[in-house]
Amino acid sequence: MTIFSPSPQDTETIIYPTGDGKPVAETFDHLYALLITLEVLRQYLSGQRATVLGNQYLYYAQGFPKLRTAPDVMVIFDVEPGGRDNYKIWEEGQTPSVIFEITSESTRAKDESFKKTLYAQLGVQEYWQFDPKGEWIPGQLRGYRWQEFLNSEGEVEPAYLDITDDISQVLKLRLVAEGRLIGFYRLDTGEKLLIPDELAAARQQEAIARQQEATARQQAEAIAEAERQRADALEAELARYRAQFGELPES
Repeated sequence: MTIFSPSPQDTETIIYPTGDGKPVAETFDHLYALLITLEVLRQYLSGQRATVLGNQYLYYAQGFPKLRTAPDVMVIFDVEPGGRDNYKIWEEGQTPSVIFEITSESTRAKDESFKKTLYAQLGVQEYWQFDPKGEWIPGQLRGYRWQEFLNSEGEVEPAYLDITDDISQVLKLRLVAEGRLIGFYRLDTGEKLLIPDELAAARQQEAIARQQEATARQQAEAIAEAERQRADALEAELARYRAQFGELPES
């Protein structure tokens, strides 16, 4: 990870803005992909000591508020869950482990040069680019995995290798481009992580199934009760017969 020296200024007086007033995303498709990715991963990591942030400033140099970027979605482990107005690496003590950029032709150069280099220098373990409109990435989805290597001068430098199996080792998920969205599948079960609409539909189906089971159980109980009452009535009738005429003759 690249080390940045703190500013000699009094750091308590430095302001780290929470936004720049610009639109969150270029188009509706980009915004939709960003929000769904954010929510799906937030649900997936619920209960873990981790947070998922979207389109918020990532500050990586204490004392230098202009040294920042705003990843579309970033996953950070070993920090308290919940949202932040911005994320300062030196305060939290953890660098994002996975970053997603919802990319387009107009952001391609920055996503492939400045951001890719920066994220490698920071030690972001995985960097994923998703192109919801299919403007420049073949197959819409591309991932990079962080590593260190020796350069020609024998110095250790960080770099990214292409992810060729569409698997996030950090998240333990398989990623698939599915139209305007990234589909996420668990490696342990193969189960898909449902987006909010799918999750709501699944819960509705579960509620319907539970209601059907309850209705069937009630019907079965009603039939059993009716049979019991008929049996009791027959037994009472037989008892009256025996009292009046004695035991029934054997056939």
